[in-house]
Amino acid sequence: MEAIRETQKKFGSRALVTAVVLGLLLVLMGQKSLARGLVLGSLFSVFNFVLMGQVLPLLLAPSRRRSVLISLGSILFRYFLLAIPLVIAVKLAGFDFWAAAFGIFMVQIVILAEHLLGLLFSSRMQGT
Repeated sequence: MEAIRETQKKFGSRALVTAVVLGLLLVLMGQKSLARGLVLGSLFSVFNFVLMGQVLPLLLAPSRRRSVLISLGSILFRYFLLAIPLVIAVKLAGFDFWAAAFGIFMVQIVILAEHLLGLLFSSRMQGT
């Protein structure tokens, strides 16, 4: 369980820092609605990631039926959760829809970027 929390903390904080930095750059460029949408989607992305980690141990339920029900309930709840920033972006003019949609994938983007950068730098280290 500790490994899950460390992973959540690592990628969640990196995703939020990335979103805030990109948001500040967008504000400086005069794109406030893009910045708001990106940060909003990123907040829900991190919350979704934390929920996945919290539900993971519950999936080891003693019965298969209970495990399937927990899994299905978790997925449905997380889909509902990820729809919230999209609905907010559609309803409120201060949030950009596409930036919110992009922000929803911020944790996945950070994980992928770290992996790709690790591959890139490890191959460079081996080549020198």
